[in-house]
Amino acid sequence: MSEKQGQKETRDKYSLRGRVYESIREDILSGRYEQNTELKEAAIGAELGVSRTPVREALRQLELEGLVRIIPNRGAYVNMITAKDVQDIYVLRSVLEGLCAKWATEYITKEQLDDLEETLCLSEYHTRKGNYEKLWELDSQFHEQLYSAANSRILNHILSDFHDYVKRVRKATIASEGRSVKSTEEHRAIFEAIRDKDAIRAEVLAKQHVKRTIESIQIYGLDKIL
Repeated sequence: MSEKQGQKETRDKYSLRGRVYESIREDILSGRYEQNTELKEAAIGAELGVSRTPVREALRQLELEGLVRIIPNRGAYVNMITAKDVQDIYVLRSVLEGLCAKWATEYITKEQLDDLEETLCLSEYHTRKGNYEKLWELDSQFHEQLYSAANSRILNHILSDFHDYVKRVRKATIASEGRSVKSTEEHRAIFEAIRDKDAIRAEVLAKQHVKRTIESIQIYGLDKIL
């Protein structure tokens, strides 16, 4: 086998493992599996049309992430995000989202600013229509664009993971009465602070946005979501 062929095979294996990892991770975070559900390599492999090897590798990666618990000679089991995890994530997000908005005022490009405004305008439209499913997608998009605008690969990675971990919680709160309107208004205020290059205001507003989401979660009740 040539060096070029070997490199291609390595990339293909990594890509396959990556797809399997993302599929299992999405199923865990979306709530498809309940806590302590056994993740059987053969069954998952058959469902995804792959061998057991990439499934086993994906499960090991998910164990490092804390979403899977592997017990030697027994198997792999789902380790769901708990209520305490959600509370911790939102406290950390409050600080990091503030930093993200602050950095975005310095690094955001004209194109990124335009994309952020377009997402915001679509959010406002779907808020008026009460289209919560679409609004949830746009909420995710707004934050992802903001993470990218901060120009920090490390911060982007951390916040993106946190955003994924609380996916079900975010979806429930966005659909709750009144929160969608307030959330969109808060996004508008953050956007305007970034556009105006007001780093201090952008940081404060982003922190407040996450804290208000925490308050909304407490009112809604985590036990109804997790």
